[in-house]
Amino acid sequence: MLSIQVICVGKLKETYLKSAIDEYSKRLSKYCKLAIVELPDEKIPEKLNASLSDDIKSKECDNIIKHIKKDSYVICLDLTGKHFTSEEFSAEIEHISMLSSNITFIIGGSLGLTKNLLDFCNQKICFSKMTFPHQLIRVFLLEQLFRSFKISNGETYHR
Repeated sequence: MLSIQVICVGKLKETYLKSAIDEYSKRLSKYCKLAIVELPDEKIPEKLNASLSDDIKSKECDNIIKHIKKDSYVICLDLTGKHFTSEEFSAEIEHISMLSSNITFIIGGSLGLTKNLLDFCNQKICFSKMTFPHQLIRVFLLEQLFRSFKISNGETYHR
């Protein structure tokens, strides 16, 4: 069975988001082994400059790298990443699962990811050119993973 790890910076506080994550985690259990790793985010000071921003991103990304499974195919969620339709994403997950039995998705903190981490990943994807809270992107990711498994298995799912 495919193992999917989602590494996220920051904790979910909103009950409605936790409920959605729980629901999609339960649905995904039929198709894959899912692990969500929540890492603490760094405090962002009121007066943020480029140097402080780089330091915060470096700390968060160094912590992310420590949690990536060694044999995993790594996908970073980033605004510069590739856009997919749901069908294309489904085909991509199928293709990746032939290369590796472990896929790791990375969702950075509110300041994003470092160039080093983006260069380290196997692929970058983007859900939208719009900006969304990184907590909400977790729900988007799990929903799209669930949809991709439904598509791959020829099962019905609302369009």
